[in-house]
Amino acid sequence: MFRVLAITNRHLCAGSLIEQLQIICSGQRCPYAVILREKDLSAAAYGKLAQKAAAVCEVYQVPLILHSFWQIALALDFRYIHLPLSVLQTEKFQRHKGAFRLIGASVHSSEEAQEAAALGAQYLTAGHIYATNCKAGVPGRGLVWLQSVCKAVDIPVYAIGGISPAGEQFAELRQCGAAGACIMGGFMLLK
Repeated sequence: MFRVLAITNRHLCAGSLIEQLQIICSGQRCPYAVILREKDLSAAAYGKLAQKAAAVCEVYQVPLILHSFWQIALALDFRYIHLPLSVLQTEKFQRHKGAFRLIGASVHSSEEAQEAAALGAQYLTAGHIYATNCKAGVPGRGLVWLQSVCKAVDIPVYAIGGISPAGEQFAELRQCGAAGACIMGGFMLLK
């Protein structure tokens, strides 16, 4: 089954992120899970936002995956976390990884994918695949690159970057071996 993950970015929302999550989770294109990627917040502000986001996701039975703030996740009893590879690599996180039921990591090469899997990641996000406004002027890595990442590991790989929620690219991503796709702008701008 090809799964879609929503990646948050409150700066793209017309209203509040919590209102946007209600729109996303209640809609016909409800994602398989939401990754709360608000890395520019303080730990305290992120924790408060995570609790509000969790309340919305729980209503619609959409798993919420916290991003980067693993210590806040532990303190608030969240057991799904997504990390940059640099955080997954730290000895401090590695000592606590057993407390998490689901660990994801962001990777940008086949070698990083293999390292993340060896360090305990259970799924990966890999990109950016297509041109995207989030990385203006930087060409996407493309489908051949995605296929090489997917072949390098035995865990699910989710493509990210320039993917439409309408699904036009899903077939070619699936053909590359991707387990699904991550969508930010398409969900954050959804009305």
